Amino acid sequence: MRAVVYARYSTDLQRDASIEDQVRLCRGRIEQEGWAYLHAYTDRAVSGASALRAAYQQLLEDARREQFDIVVAEALDRLSRDQEDVAGLFKRLRFADIRLFTLAEGEITELHVGLKGAMNALFLKDLAQKTRRGLEGRVRQGRSGGGLCFGYDVIREHDVRGEPIHGGRKINEAEAAVVRRIFTAFASGQSPRAIALSLNAERIAGPHGETWGPSTIYGNWRRGTGILNNELYIGKLVWNRQRYVKDPATGKRRARPNPPDEWITRDVPDLRIVDDQLWNEVKARQRHVRHALTHDNVGVRAERARRPVYLLSNLLKCGVCGGGFSKVSQHHYGCSNARNRGTCDNLLTVRRYVLEASVLSGLKTHLMTPELAKEFATEYHRELNRLNAARDEDCVRRKEELDRVERQIRAIIDAIKDGLRTPGMKEELFALEVRKQKLVAEVKHAQPPSPRLHPKLADLYRQRVERPHEELNRLELRAEAAEALRALIDEVRLIPERGELAIELHGDLAGILALSADRKKPIAARCDGLQATLVAGVGFEPTTFRL
Repeated sequence: MRAVVYARYSTDLQRDASIEDQVRLCRGRIEQEGWAYLHAYTDRAVSGASALRAAYQQLLEDARREQFDIVVAEALDRLSRDQEDVAGLFKRLRFADIRLFTLAEGEITELHVGLKGAMNALFLKDLAQKTRRGLEGRVRQGRSGGGLCFGYDVIREHDVRGEPIHGGRKINEAEAAVVRRIFTAFASGQSPRAIALSLNAERIAGPHGETWGPSTIYGNWRRGTGILNNELYIGKLVWNRQRYVKDPATGKRRARPNPPDEWITRDVPDLRIVDDQLWNEVKARQRHVRHALTHDNVGVRAERARRPVYLLSNLLKCGVCGGGFSKVSQHHYGCSNARNRGTCDNLLTVRRYVLEASVLSGLKTHLMTPELAKEFATEYHRELNRLNAARDEDCVRRKEELDRVERQIRAIIDAIKDGLRTPGMKEELFALEVRKQKLVAEVKHAQPPSPRLHPKLADLYRQRVERPHEELNRLELRAEAAEALRALIDEVRLIPERGELAIELHGDLAGILALSADRKKPIAARCDGLQATLVAGVGFEPTTFRL
């Protein structure tokens, strides 16, 4: 009878030498029974909970081709701990007239498959519960629940008896500097892809010594994965965000998010790498990106998910059909509908560098005039003062009402002390107490008074407009400068006029540029050979540039 051996050990309970021990014992039994030993199938450091093991799969394939007559193993759990896999293995071997024999159970029958399969499945479940309990206890002590994230080293510690203490971590200063660099770069406007390319170009190793990728940096904000979402970098240890379940079809583990009330959170300030200000800047930019992708409830579209290639990418619109303007050659923009659908007759094109130069020059020319900056500051002060006055008036009103309610409560209490009682006094007193609690909370959490005037407002305005123009050509600041400029512009319309394209800028140049209802006359100037006109808005309506 031709016999083969299957041996396996798992990383949690056994050692590599146990493979040789299992094979030696099985071969001894084969020789004792007088069977002919062929060879052994071995899987090293692989859990028995999954059937996706190279040697195990080869055993099944060879069994299908009837290359042996009996399989010998130390115990049934060496072949599998999954009840379904044990039954499937037995069924396949029985179909091929191949016997299954173990040193612990003898020849395997249907009874062994049912009982031992159930016992092995219960063992796995019990082991998982005990492991989870141990990890949870470790996390509640502020120690790691397993896994080493980028930026930290493992601390090897032992108790008084010499037993290892698991979960100790310390900051790796070299990797921590890379983490801060990633956060700073993203907050300043760089994309995860650009950051990854830069790190790989400098041969800076990523997590586990691998190369950097965009997903490694950005991750999944819902699940807290990725460098930018790891709260451990701000000294907060979060455990049990998700659990893993095995897909019965593939045998692979799948992540499933846990509800937030099952998360376990502990403060670990000694592991902080990123300060709160930088963390908040990154979170604000992530929220802005998500809003830009999904704000109109039509889902995420591919062109939104891609970072703009050029300064005005995704901002250009045809002034005839309202469709997009896209690259029609290496250096020219043209109406997409006119070229791809034939639904627009606007066939004029504009060179990219001329368009970008016109927009930049127009912004600086018209927005940087001292008169506009002064008028903006005046209008801003007026609106700010109005809002502050309304807020202050509301706060004063609440305080006055609180004083009045307290006097009414005191009057009712005094009346009761004097022996005056009516059926409605109790209800009135209760209602006044409820109102008092609400007013006390509102007064307590009222915003402090804001300054009526911002002494450097005009300078701030000037910096916002001037910065993109001066810094767009500086490589290290280009992403941040481009993002600042794009924040000023919502749309660039290209309108055919007399055989040329007039350029209109629309945007929330709004609150900054709607300077005065008195300004009716356009401001005309020459900008890169094109006529430039500023049409001022009224009040706080959007403002339009024509270049």
